[in-house]
Amino acid sequence: MKLLAEPQHIDELGHVNNAVWVQWMETVAVAHWRSVADPNHQDDYVWVVVRHEIDYLRAALEGETITARTWVGDAPKGARFERNMEFVGEDGKIRVRARTDWAIIDKASGRPIRVPADVVAPFMA
Repeated sequence: MKLLAEPQHIDELGHVNNAVWVQWMETVAVAHWRSVADPNHQDDYVWVVVRHEIDYLRAALEGETITARTWVGDAPKGARFERNMEFVGEDGKIRVRARTDWAIIDKASGRPIRVPADVVAPFMA
């Protein structure tokens, strides 16, 4: 996914604000979920963040196009499923690297559930 560092993303230091990277992480994760997950699963479940681990390696500047890459980690643990991301600048250098733990919520009950195998399968392929 391509992201553009626009004026509203820039902080007083002249680079993309840390909070924007977190918003972009959510945008990328949701887009990945919607592009891969079975439509019935999208109707039945929603994911919430339970933990972020972020390494800010290099600044991104206004006007820069950032390429986001994402992939899932190993098999889920209970309700949690790990997602990894890298945000790469136009020069091919990583700007931000992140790992996020997401928990799956059953929309009908509003409660976390163990991640079903059939939900995980398309992401592990």
